[in-house]
Amino acid sequence: MRIVVTGAGGFVGSALVERLETAGLPGREEPVAEVVAVDALAPSATGSAAGQGAVRAVTGDLADPALLDRIFERDVDVLFHLAAVPGGAAERNYAAGWAANGAAMISLFDRVAAQARPARLVFASTIGVFGVPLPTDRVDDETLPLPTMSYGAQKLMAETLLTDHARRGTIDGVALRLPGIVARPRLAGGHLSAYLSNIFHALAAGEDFECPVSRASTSWFMSRERCVDNLLHAAGLPFESLGARRAFNLPALRLSMDEVIDGLAAHFGEAIRGRVSYAPNPGLEVQFGSYPALYTPIADRLGFRHDGTAADLAARALGLAAGRSVHGASA
Repeated sequence: MRIVVTGAGGFVGSALVERLETAGLPGREEPVAEVVAVDALAPSATGSAAGQGAVRAVTGDLADPALLDRIFERDVDVLFHLAAVPGGAAERNYAAGWAANGAAMISLFDRVAAQARPARLVFASTIGVFGVPLPTDRVDDETLPLPTMSYGAQKLMAETLLTDHARRGTIDGVALRLPGIVARPRLAGGHLSAYLSNIFHALAAGEDFECPVSRASTSWFMSRERCVDNLLHAAGLPFESLGARRAFNLPALRLSMDEVIDGLAAHFGEAIRGRVSYAPNPGLEVQFGSYPALYTPIADRLGFRHDGTAADLAARALGLAAGRSVHGASA
């Protein structure tokens, strides 16, 4: 089995490649012959996938046909498409966002569809397809996507194209709408929602943190570890378990900032509460801190999971003791 990961040098992609390298692909009987780790910068992961095949780093721009030739020099069995220009960066630079999230995506899907045997394509979509304001009562699998940023619009286009390929039988695709994945490194990356990760790092380090949204603001959270679990689960789902709906929401924890701090206090003590001050930015809170209850019946039926509790989320996000896993969305 030949596996390709785009965006392999990113926050989620690097962890996914490492998991494939050490544990292979659960739910698939075929041995892993090769994992191709694709990124604009050289991914660091090299070695063996479950002791069966090499992890090969391929560096370049997905818009370059020569790079696609290298990726598809042999048929791909499973492709994880994570590469993207993220929300804030795609909004500031439309041309760069479209080149990566639109044009390159279309070319990549075309190459996958040209194979004689359909590949399983796991696409990292986003809850940004819903736009703002979100419904005040709930978001579920029937909520109409109405993106209000270019990033969300580009991801929704990819979902539609992937679903059409699945209908035509050319790509066996699944698009997972990822919530906020934590705790991203404290580096500039174009993510307007960086505070959702930064609070974990600051309080774990015993630092003061000025929160740019109110203490009651609510967001949907998932740890990187649980995100990788869900990506791998999507790759191993039997074809017959998937219907016509190939794009859907993942279970996530809906937490207020107070509840996030509760989860961190379970590991770092009550004193961290005094390190948090608040300077709410209304625009930021509307975009990322006004999330209603989340219901995910499609993902629940298929066996996807969230992190369990705020304390479990903090443990996984910061690499502490393993938390328990729970099925279903947290309302």
